[in-house]
Amino acid sequence: MSLLELIAAADERGLTASGAACLDRCLPQPAEGAAPDPLRPLWAGCADGAAWPDRLAEARAALDALPGAEAAVQRIRKLLGEAPADRAGAELRRWADACSVLALEVHLGHDAEPADRAELVGRCRAGDPQGAGPLLAGETARQIRILEMLAEIADEAPAGAGLRQVLDVSAEGQRVLRAAVSRRARVRG
Repeated sequence: MSLLELIAAADERGLTASGAACLDRCLPQPAEGAAPDPLRPLWAGCADGAAWPDRLAEARAALDALPGAEAAVQRIRKLLGEAPADRAGAELRRWADACSVLALEVHLGHDAEPADRAELVGRCRAGDPQGAGPLLAGETARQIRILEMLAEIADEAPAGAGLRQVLDVSAEGQRVLRAAVSRRARVRG
């Protein structure tokens, strides 16, 4: 299934976890002494739908406390502001979809510059990664893997089932992107 099809088929837990993971991978390397993961509260909200509004508020506050105005952080702030407090319905699906697009665009920004960025992101989401650089192709595959992992979890499973594996996959993606950004900075600097 394509990324678009997986997002369309995902349940509430899949949408919240996928959205949180996408935003997590967009965060820049934390400054020395800064809290390492301002979005950590979102993961608790993924496991417990009743806690989602409070965890969302905590993540917004933690992100607002971050210094700097990097474009990715600003876009994450905007998406957190748009995240629905009610973890259900079309609003949640639109939010998770927007998080997916942001993560792909951030990864694309660190790949070679294609002529039509939006068209390439759209093709990757529809299942055609031809022409995508390694970061964009990897992020597309990572998002698909996360949604497939969550879709395989039985409805009777505990609310937090599978989230540790999703967090591990997301952390791997975060390390890959940060290493690419660091490597690019060394080459330019």
